Amino acid sequence: MAMWIQAQQLQGEALHQMQALYGQHFPIEVRHYLAQWIESQSWDSVELDNPSDEAKAKRLLDNLVTELQKKAQLQGGEDGFLLKIKLGHYASQLKSTYDRCPFELVRCIKHILQSEQRLVQEATNVSCGGGAQAMDTLSQRHQQINQAFEELRLSTQESENELRKLQHSQEYFIIQYQESLRIQAQLSSLTSLPQAERAQRETPLQSKKATVEAWLTREATTLQKYRLDLSEQHQKTLALLRKQQTLILDEELIQWKRRQQLAGNGGPHEGGLDVLQSWCEKLADLIWQNRQQIRRCEHLTQQLALPGPMEELLTKLNADITDIISALVTSTFIIEKQPPQVLKTQTKYAATVRLLVGGKLNVQMNPPQVKAVIVSEQQAKALLKNESTHSESSGEILNNNCVMEYHQATGTLSAHFRNMSLKRIKRSDRRGAEFVTEEKFTILFESQFSVGGNELVFHVKTLSLPVVVIVHGSQDNNATATVLWDNAFAEPGRVPFAVPDKVLWPQLCEALDMKYKAEMHSGRGLTEDNLVFLAQKAFSSSSNNPEDYHSMTMTWAQFNRESLPGRSFTFWQWFDGVVELMKKHLKPHWNDGAILGFVNKQQAQDLLMSKPNGTFLLRFSDSEIGGITIAWVAENPNKQGERLVWNLLPYTTKDFSIRSLADRISDLNHLLFLYPDRPKDEVFAKYYTPPLSKAVDGYVKPEIKQVVPEFTTPSPEPSGGASTFMDQTPSPSVSHSNNFTIYQSIGDTMLDPDGDFDLGDSMDVARHVEELLRRPMANQWSSQQS
Repeated sequence: MAMWIQAQQLQGEALHQMQALYGQHFPIEVRHYLAQWIESQSWDSVELDNPSDEAKAKRLLDNLVTELQKKAQLQGGEDGFLLKIKLGHYASQLKSTYDRCPFELVRCIKHILQSEQRLVQEATNVSCGGGAQAMDTLSQRHQQINQAFEELRLSTQESENELRKLQHSQEYFIIQYQESLRIQAQLSSLTSLPQAERAQRETPLQSKKATVEAWLTREATTLQKYRLDLSEQHQKTLALLRKQQTLILDEELIQWKRRQQLAGNGGPHEGGLDVLQSWCEKLADLIWQNRQQIRRCEHLTQQLALPGPMEELLTKLNADITDIISALVTSTFIIEKQPPQVLKTQTKYAATVRLLVGGKLNVQMNPPQVKAVIVSEQQAKALLKNESTHSESSGEILNNNCVMEYHQATGTLSAHFRNMSLKRIKRSDRRGAEFVTEEKFTILFESQFSVGGNELVFHVKTLSLPVVVIVHGSQDNNATATVLWDNAFAEPGRVPFAVPDKVLWPQLCEALDMKYKAEMHSGRGLTEDNLVFLAQKAFSSSSNNPEDYHSMTMTWAQFNRESLPGRSFTFWQWFDGVVELMKKHLKPHWNDGAILGFVNKQQAQDLLMSKPNGTFLLRFSDSEIGGITIAWVAENPNKQGERLVWNLLPYTTKDFSIRSLADRISDLNHLLFLYPDRPKDEVFAKYYTPPLSKAVDGYVKPEIKQVVPEFTTPSPEPSGGASTFMDQTPSPSVSHSNNFTIYQSIGDTMLDPDGDFDLGDSMDVARHVEELLRRPMANQWSSQQS
């Protein structure tokens, strides 16, 4: 309901766009009277690509119809009579429209709600200081485009009026020309008459003939002028069409594609295509109208040949208008939903391609088929140079053909590839130090269709964002680095898939912050202090001044090819390890502000030494990928009066899959205050696991608790003993253990740390078993006895 209330406050162009969302496919009255119910339903839980969700979509349709019928029955009195009939009619209409295709209703309502949310958000940003200027610029740009469309409409209408005038004049000219021929025939027939009679009749006919021929001469000149003027008018209109098309395709559509690319790094959603599609459809409509006018001019010229350059002018106009519509059609065949950019073989994935002008050109009357193939970087370059690469591919994709479908509710023509899978990949020879995870491929989508009754045939193709193909989960980290660098620093119109080898540090910071915020699903990104910490790590620097790093550059090799000094991992591998740990286990704590994270051991000591004993903070491990440690200040149990900062052995994902961070902090009684001075229970209590219930059926449930031996506080005896630290040699680094006995875990040598099958190690085991089997039985027995 809240969204609909805000949507009703929209004004100007935004209100017009909101109103355009509704029609016979979904009346605005239904949205109004069922606003609260519509906004409370879980439309996003229905996966449109999953056939098993059709029953869920059907229930939503039935519930919508039921709610609408209830609302209709509640209408009473004289004023409510017509509304009752109207709502009842809408219920029947929606039922009949979507009963056989409930997915289309869900698609329609999701599209409406997302569009309303976008429009409301854009309008809301106007009231914000930072967004006001951007919104003003956006509004001005949209206003400029709409004004140009109005100018084009008027110009096209003027051409239509001039063409009708020309056609009427030419038709009258032909009638008069036929009259001239009739008079000439009459004159010719006089030759058989007597001289006196012939002279009597010939004089008025000659006079009439002279009059008609004089008129024809004048009118022929007028027709030539009309034709030339109309040709000039069409030239002006085509120039305006080119300008408008350039603005929409080369600026607005390219910007949308750039936002789509940045969304792959966690940037804001690229936004809907509805406004772009409406512009492209207007262009298609105007182009087609002008093309038909030019064709009619050609017909008139063929019907009545007159001296002059008209034939050449019309030939050029026809070629120009065909070029314009060809550019529009080929440029608006786009990928609405990109395939995953890190693509694992033998794994199902989806993608959606869309033709923005498909509905307007009635392409759906003979639905085209779209084919997807994977091509290498070199093959992509050849494609853009229009070099023949027919049937060339760099792998085999299963389920790579799909027919485009027209969705009446949204007016979109698209192909949904729901179950594609990369069966195999053919890699090229790698260059120099390039790794497998640095090799880029792309998915080529191509189709062919005709418009205007096979009058024009188009072969369209579009390339996906670059993808990195992996065969094992352990390659995901490095592949993601390649994708992030490409998405962040690719320039529009580049040669596939060129990216700079080095970038300014602030540029990289922007990309890392975007990625981090997206993974945390939070507005709390990386602070300036966090970025200084990362710069110190990246450049092995000790400077705390952010200005010192603004002009520094970071190369791709520094980012993810060369290991950090003294470490076995790269800068990106360390950062991505932090992101994965936070995303899987610690996201709420980061969003609560409980994790400082990006501080080193010395900084942690400096922060804690000025705080009371028991104060602690959480920081990311410098030495371990995806590790986080607790640092706290406490008395040295072996030296009275001395205070030390202690650091626990870092926790990793494996530790938190056993016991959560909040529960581990709860277990450690010596941790009292989260830096700077927040009682730990105030911060973490809402995440503690509830106490275990009492024994059931005579069994007592075990409980896992964390213990740090050096700082264990024994539970008080019934008589009340004093709590003491365990007498251990103090160390700034303290390991943690659990106070319960379990069988030692047996590592599976055939699985890597990610739990994936490792063929190399399994072959080692097989060779070892084979060697044992070759030994004589006696030797084996004697060795066992010894």
